[in-house]
Amino acid sequence: MNWILLIIAGLFEVAFAACLRKAKESTGNETTYWYIGFLICLAISMYLLVKVSQELPIGTAYAVWTGIGAVGTVLVGIFVFKEPATFWRLFFISTLIISIVGLKFVAN
Repeated sequence: MNWILLIIAGLFEVAFAACLRKAKESTGNETTYWYIGFLICLAISMYLLVKVSQELPIGTAYAVWTGIGAVGTVLVGIFVFKEPATFWRLFFISTLIISIVGLKFVAN
């Protein structure tokens, strides 16, 4: 169950990063709404990270959380915000994914 909550926390990290990007692109009241979405996603993500770190090793939980956030944010950038998907960018993201899966397997 903790691993599922950790994945959800990582997805909320992706969401708060996406909210920041949308806030940067918007104007007026829309900007405020994106910042509110950022704060809500940030709070949920942090709460879940704190909760799972009570059971999982903090080093593993934090690394997986940031890894999910990094990979997810890059993918959102590529697919939603049309950022470039170069070979080296995808190569290093794939090594990050391999590392996240490896940490899950070696965690107690």
